[in-house]
Amino acid sequence: MSTDGMTREMVAEPRSAATATPSRASGPEQTRPGLIYNPATDIFESDNSITLLADMPGVQAADLEIDLRENVLTVSGRVTQPESKYESDVLREYQSGTFFRQFTLSERIDQAKIDAKLSDGVLRLELPKVERAKPRQIVVKTR
Repeated sequence: MSTDGMTREMVAEPRSAATATPSRASGPEQTRPGLIYNPATDIFESDNSITLLADMPGVQAADLEIDLRENVLTVSGRVTQPESKYESDVLREYQSGTFFRQFTLSERIDQAKIDAKLSDGVLRLELPKVERAKPRQIVVKTR
């Protein structure tokens, strides 16, 4: 079985595009003004877990929310301009806004053991598999 086929079964991709460009995100209505960014996301699978990497440049840990309800993992992070009162715009290509992405998890993910780390603008989520979902070798015994 290909890793890609297994991953789609374990973590369903959201309906919206997987780019870090501003868009109208499908899903819940946003209550904050500003642009909505869909962070580019890579998903990797091993025998023991699914690893999800989401690019969220400018998001600080204090401005990051990760919510898990009814098998839906929601990642949301607010980014603001890093300017001070002593600076003025010369050129601005990036706007303040919210990174937002949702994933539907299967029952094969051990939701109580999900781990999150944010480093250099990349969110890393480790989604461990439940014991019964991990592949194992069956030993054949002879009498």
